Amino acid sequence: MKLYRVLFLFIIYNVSAQQKPIETVYFDFDKYDLTETQTRIVNNFIKSIDTAKVESIQIYGYCDDRGTDDYNFKLSHDRVNTIQNLLVLSGFNQSKIVILEGKGRVVVRPDTVENLYETRLRNRRVDLIVIKRNSFLKKDGYASFKDKLKVGDKIYLENIFFDMGSARLTNNSKKELDKIVLTLQKQKNIEFEIRGHVCCTPEIYSDAIDKDTKERKLSWNRAKTVFYYLSSKKVSKNRMRYQGCGNKFPLKRGDIYDRRVEFLITKI
Repeated sequence: MKLYRVLFLFIIYNVSAQQKPIETVYFDFDKYDLTETQTRIVNNFIKSIDTAKVESIQIYGYCDDRGTDDYNFKLSHDRVNTIQNLLVLSGFNQSKIVILEGKGRVVVRPDTVENLYETRLRNRRVDLIVIKRNSFLKKDGYASFKDKLKVGDKIYLENIFFDMGSARLTNNSKKELDKIVLTLQKQKNIEFEIRGHVCCTPEIYSDAIDKDTKERKLSWNRAKTVFYYLSSKKVSKNRMRYQGCGNKFPLKRGDIYDRRVEFLITKI
């Protein structure tokens, strides 16, 4: 019990199969600020990692099940912002923080939980997911548009992810696509297919619902969004086509990796 009574716990899980170390910061009830001691622990953690090998970091905030949804969404965002600000002040490159999301309260049924106190304590937290460089790389794909591509190569880009149920591009995704535009302007012979993917759908469905259009065509809409964004940047539509792959090709590395688009080289 002493372990769960401390105000702050900093736990590192090395998930080697996913290459995603997860750092978890636990907060006291109804709090989002950190003490000097806790701040020092986070700073020491930042100093201990090789930032040159870090591609990006994702920060997710949570609350326990007490209070209203609106209040807890704000509190979870405040906790995320506290950690982000501390990372930046400690020297972490803010451009590498690609996702900041307060998820609000974690709903539990008190009558089904063996130790409600400990469960609520574990739910008052911020999770940090560190993505190492090239951790998104698969043996049959690349992490960037390289010089020596061939027909059939796949390109997986870590920063082109989507929010749950959305086909809208985030600011970080647009920045990544802008880099691709510069490459495509130099390599005008490359033609490719943009493939959209989704996560978190029951097996009885082949695609997810786009919360904006209410259609079960989310993977298609994600691919189409990228297609038209590149087109708006003067990449010829004749070089591109797009399709939705639904949930048929999960990477099994976490939901965020399946809320993605990838590029298949069709002609050089």
